[in-house]
Amino acid sequence: MNTQMKLEDIKVHVKIKLAALWVSFMLLYTYVDYFSLYMPNHLEDMIRGKVFVFDITQSFIMIALGLSAIPMLMVFLSVALPANINRLLNLVVAIIHIPYMLFNLAGEVWIHMVFAAVVEVVLLCLIIWYAWKWPRI
Repeated sequence: MNTQMKLEDIKVHVKIKLAALWVSFMLLYTYVDYFSLYMPNHLEDMIRGKVFVFDITQSFIMIALGLSAIPMLMVFLSVALPANINRLLNLVVAIIHIPYMLFNLAGEVWIHMVFAAVVEVVLLCLIIWYAWKWPRI
């Protein structure tokens, strides 16, 4: 007689896994930006109207928001889109975001930024993996 009770384990659909990965990616992405506010001179640079080498303008903020909106929308789209479009979109968006995440490391010496970029790239690689291995019927 087996005295240990087995835990229930359900099969999670790939759409839910992809959405969860995008949520994890966005949370990390957001917290990296938040914690960067604690870095020396960061707030002063922002007050002077600079982020890295870029001037803070309406265009800069709109581009930054647009780039951030893409993975935010992927949370919903990963659940809502039909499988063929969903798979392709997840592959394309994740592949495009890898160099973008690595670009954010340009000139970076803070270890938390490097750590975050590595985790973000791992999450994007998992998105690519799950989308690529999408189950067939």
